[in-house]
Amino acid sequence: MNAILYIGHGTRLKMGIQEVESFLKRVIQRIDVSIQEISFLELAKPSIEDGFVKCVERGATNIIVSPIFLLPASHIKIDIPQILENLMKRYPSVQVEVRNPLGLQNQILDGMVEHIKEKAIEISPHDSILIVGIGGDDPAIREIFQGITEGLSDRLGCSNISVCYIGSSKPGFEEALTLISKRESRIIVVPYLLFSGLLLNVIKQSTKRMQKQGQAILQTEPLGNHYMIEEIVIRGLTPNC
Repeated sequence: MNAILYIGHGTRLKMGIQEVESFLKRVIQRIDVSIQEISFLELAKPSIEDGFVKCVERGATNIIVSPIFLLPASHIKIDIPQILENLMKRYPSVQVEVRNPLGLQNQILDGMVEHIKEKAIEISPHDSILIVGIGGDDPAIREIFQGITEGLSDRLGCSNISVCYIGSSKPGFEEALTLISKRESRIIVVPYLLFSGLLLNVIKQSTKRMQKQGQAILQTEPLGNHYMIEEIVIRGLTPNC
């Protein structure tokens, strides 16, 4: 019997967990598979192990794992595979298929453009767009963000688009924000994140601080509240379920 195990990242922020759960409940209602479970990699429950075991207890013989992540960073390449490897040793008769993260898709770029236009209304060639991501040390991640930069530039007709990162990767968010603020232009901050969490709060706080200082600056919402993310997840699961 088929089952789907969804994996969210997890956060200490209650709102972020509620957003993931609400999003996945909508997805679950639209997929005709009797066994579907939600789990989190870290910082929230149920864990991946708990979700996997519950699928097995409900009769699953084939589990399709759907990571609800944007990028193929270390969580996708190392952490989740290690957890699943241990579970497959415990349940050798259960077949496991792992789907890819969302990655770079035209629909996501279109959704980002919609979010930007909702906030900014009119886009000027003089506007500066700052994309904020996570996990920028991996060359594959850098390549994806290069694709995002080019895709947004083509769609918006704006060439002042740059990328920065929350965390240890360079250039850092605060550094990039300070540099861009020296230009005489409006700043549009675009978090490349799916849901609310502590990292998004860091971005929001910096944006609000600069607004109070008189900087013309806007920030878009996380991508998970855009309908196209739901459509992409469902499309990636439906043909095989």
